[in-house]
Amino acid sequence: MPGHVNMMDDVLISQLSPEILKSSLRALVSQGGTAQKLFVEHVRGRLSASLPSYPPPSELFGQNPCYAQFLASIRCLFSSKLATESLPYFIHFLASIPLARVRWRSNDELELALGQACGDIVQAIQALKESRSSPTPELQERLLSLSSVIDECESYSVSNDLQFLFVRAQLQVNDALRLIFPEVGPKYSHYHPAKVTSGMNVKPDPTLYDKLEYVELGPLKVPRIFNGLWQLSSPAWGSASLYKQHTTLQQLVSVGLVATDMADHYGDAELIYGSFRNQLPPKIGVTVIACSKWCVFRAPDKPITPEFVLEAVTERSIRVGGRVELLQFHWYDYEAKDYLRILVELVRITQSHPHLVTAIGLCNFDSQHTEEACEYLLRETGQVGIVSNQIQYSLIDCRPTVRMESVCRKFGIKLLTYGSFCGGLLSHKWLGVDAPDPYSEHAQLTPSQRKYFDMIQNWGSWDDFQTLLRILKRISIKHNVDLANVASRWVLNRPSVGAVIVGTRLGISNNSESNLKTFSLALDEQDTQQLNQYTLGNGRARMLYDRIGDCGREYSN
Repeated sequence: MPGHVNMMDDVLISQLSPEILKSSLRALVSQGGTAQKLFVEHVRGRLSASLPSYPPPSELFGQNPCYAQFLASIRCLFSSKLATESLPYFIHFLASIPLARVRWRSNDELELALGQACGDIVQAIQALKESRSSPTPELQERLLSLSSVIDECESYSVSNDLQFLFVRAQLQVNDALRLIFPEVGPKYSHYHPAKVTSGMNVKPDPTLYDKLEYVELGPLKVPRIFNGLWQLSSPAWGSASLYKQHTTLQQLVSVGLVATDMADHYGDAELIYGSFRNQLPPKIGVTVIACSKWCVFRAPDKPITPEFVLEAVTERSIRVGGRVELLQFHWYDYEAKDYLRILVELVRITQSHPHLVTAIGLCNFDSQHTEEACEYLLRETGQVGIVSNQIQYSLIDCRPTVRMESVCRKFGIKLLTYGSFCGGLLSHKWLGVDAPDPYSEHAQLTPSQRKYFDMIQNWGSWDDFQTLLRILKRISIKHNVDLANVASRWVLNRPSVGAVIVGTRLGISNNSESNLKTFSLALDEQDTQQLNQYTLGNGRARMLYDRIGDCGREYSN
């Protein structure tokens, strides 16, 4: 009976510690569907009935500041689909900064909190953009007010010799205004800050460039390691200022890692990259490779026409600040065959509008529909037109070996792989430790690690995983490299794999030095045979394929 809670369950809930309650909730919500929807609706209803108060600036940033609690309450609003309702609270928070004469120093507690607040604004506005919010006068007024108060914070920061920490929010809000309210004016179009990183002086190291491996994706020549920006889709990986993010991108380009993978739904990834690329010296700017995506997760609300497709391509070009070298397409439902017409138009746009997009790839397409798309393109255009398919591939997830690799060989497509480190689980850190509780606070797993832990459970036991880690450890010691290098090298050696995509926590950490060791590693026949025997020789790939479906099946209806 709805509304009824078993008496013993009620006692249990009332006595559990907050840690176990959170763990239990995560376990329930992870099942998706009804449980997740009910949880969000219940929280949203409670929050709507009792909205937070607005503490005065002197309390927010006073002797006993309450800004952390205030930001936590705003986070609850936009995370429960109350993004529009969260905007007045962000406006109040930002307006309080100059009123309270707030000052911060590099990397102090307040600067880190303000950086996190900037990331919160980015996430709230992203939720607005993805929900296709109605262009109401109230929403326009709130976005304009938010943009204005961010500008006031910038003036305050500059006049007080403080680093301006809200450039990412500035970009994201202006992009939302341009998308939702195009009539607002040209000042919100093509907006990238003139100078975020002082003296963008990228000095490529030719000795490192020469050691890289490259692959051809149609007309593109790219390094076989891509920088992945999916961590920007959630604050779970931390949040950094645009200045720090640009510094990391600068370092990556300096060592030759010039290809960066992003998406329209990875928070403000495209805007960050665009603002970075537009500050590079021209001779460096032409060498970097922007790989973004057009991900269609539900039925389009417009007719599928050439104009509709061109509009989508142009949209991504604007955000990345120029040409999209590789645009990867994802489709929500293979029963809706409009995706075939869209792919034809995308390939045609590479020829008619080369200043917007260079090459077309797929993202999380399964084998059957990759083949279907290629055959359709051949009939309609006389060429395959698709250069890549981005899928999950690792020593744990070997589903591509069942069918995808042969499809790629048939049509000359390269695989761009993610998850090759299983979110960091394929590392020395997890060798010799007990299986984590994926939902506990203590484990501190990222969303990616929870996802890949679930993949490991589908693949085998934790003991099986420990055996694989021990094999990787022995090989890494033998070659004097990191355990993760062995995992990525094995994937790079697989047929049809073009490159691996390595997640990059921009402005927070940089593992490029370790990642580059992959290129100096040559697995010998014994290494390869040992890894193949454990991962491919026992039918696990086929078992996983039969259990959860082909590559990308988890991302389609």
